Amino acid sequence: MKNKNLLSSSIEDYLKAIYQLQEQDQAVTTTALAEELSISAASTTNMIKKLARMKLVIHSPYRGVELTPAGKKIALEIVRHHRLIELFLHEALGLSWDEVHDEAHKLEHVLSDNLEDHIADFLGDPKEDPHGDPIPTKAGVVAIESQQALAELAPGTPAQIRRVSDQDPAHLRYLSDLGLVPNATVSLIESAPFDGPMRVRLGAQEHILDRQLARQIWVIQGGKPTRRREARNKKEKRNTT
Repeated sequence: MKNKNLLSSSIEDYLKAIYQLQEQDQAVTTTALAEELSISAASTTNMIKKLARMKLVIHSPYRGVELTPAGKKIALEIVRHHRLIELFLHEALGLSWDEVHDEAHKLEHVLSDNLEDHIADFLGDPKEDPHGDPIPTKAGVVAIESQQALAELAPGTPAQIRRVSDQDPAHLRYLSDLGLVPNATVSLIESAPFDGPMRVRLGAQEHILDRQLARQIWVIQGGKPTRRREARNKKEKRNTT
């Protein structure tokens, strides 16, 4: 295992990005990783070779880039930092859910173990960040829940939103205005053919969603809200009114 204190933030960013692409069941190709990090393919290739020499990843022509156990441990620690910071900024400092991602990215690499533990204790050892993404435990365990994209939901099936992609602040603000946030119950009314728009119902309201945006919302059929989620949704609603 490499000493994490000797790793650059760039290396940690790569490891986290590989983990997150794997989390989405994507093959982690050089092209996919370069797009995820907005870095040239040539730079990405050089970094992958470096990570392989450090025994943090394995790269093969047919399977793409995979994290080794050592690489995954570091990635999960950074993901835990990021999501804990997001939740702290949201719940303790009142930042809206579209603001916390970029701020957390700046702080995730410098968070000490001591401060990490204090934040987790302060928040009550939380399981999810403001966008519904699971927070890895201190031991690197991630809760796995069977979810599907809203775009794949069968018409007429009620479902609960569990998480929303945090990559685009404008999308988050728009979805918050519509009430399409974690814990909300929705149903698909109809879906236009040929990858066309979708019409969804939220309570008494109906909304038209672009199919690509609907792919950034993950749901489960049925389910009950947690108290933390109920309180968080009320707070998010106040922040956007």
